[in-house]
Amino acid sequence: MRLAAVLVAVLPLTVTAQQQKPLGEKLQSWFDKAKSYIPNAASAPVASTAAKAASSNVVQLTKDNWRSVLTPSTSDPFQGPESWMVFISGGNKTCYGKCAGLEQAWSKSSALLAADPSSPRLAYINCDKEPVLCAIWAAGPPTIWHIQLPVAQADQSTPATTVRIIGLNTTTTTAIDIIHIHTQRTYEKKPVYEGALHPFNGWVAQYGLLTPLGYTLYVFANVPSWAFMIGISMFSRYIM
Repeated sequence: MRLAAVLVAVLPLTVTAQQQKPLGEKLQSWFDKAKSYIPNAASAPVASTAAKAASSNVVQLTKDNWRSVLTPSTSDPFQGPESWMVFISGGNKTCYGKCAGLEQAWSKSSALLAADPSSPRLAYINCDKEPVLCAIWAAGPPTIWHIQLPVAQADQSTPATTVRIIGLNTTTTTAIDIIHIHTQRTYEKKPVYEGALHPFNGWVAQYGLLTPLGYTLYVFANVPSWAFMIGISMFSRYIM
C-alpha cells in the first residue's frame, strides 16, 4: 500500500516536466524519482516485480518454436511489417561469462519497452542452451537482431524479411542503448543482412537446408579435432 501511494504521488508531479523527453528517458526518470521515496526494504520486491514483468514480455526462442513464433500476428497488408528485437546471449561457453551485465540491461530495457505500445516484440536466445538454433541462424552473442517480418500483400506476394544485426559491447552497453534501438531507430545505422544463411530469405533456407546445415555446423563446432583426425585416418585406410 505504501509503495502504491508513493508511485501515485510521484508520477503526476513529473509528467509535465518530462513531456518533451523520449519514452525511455521519461520512464527511467519516473522510476528513479519513485525509488528515491521507497525504503530500502521495498527495493527487493520492486526489482522482483520488474524482472517478472520483463520475463513475461519476452518470448524464449528454441530450435523447435522459432519458425512459429516469428510470424506476423496480423494478415492485414496495411499494417506494415511487424518488428522484433531478438537478444542473442549466452553463458560461460558461448559468451565466455561476459554477458551477465547485458542480461541485466536487457531485463531493464524489456520492462521499459513494455510500456510503449509502438515497441517491437521481444525475444531471447541463449546460445548455451540453444546451440543448434544459434548454429541454424549462424548467430553468436552478444548481439540484438532487429527483424521486420512482412505481411502478405493483397496479391499474395510477401516482401523479404529485413534483418539487421546490432553488436553489443559487454562493458559499455546500457539499457538505454538497447531502448534507443527502437526509440531512436539506431538499428537503421546497420546494413541489412542479405547473406546465404539469412534464416528467412537466404538461399540455404529457400532450399530447406537451413536446419540440416545448422546441425552440421553444431557437430563440427563440438566434436574435438582429434576425433576428426582419427575419422579421416580410418576413412583413408578404408579407401586404400
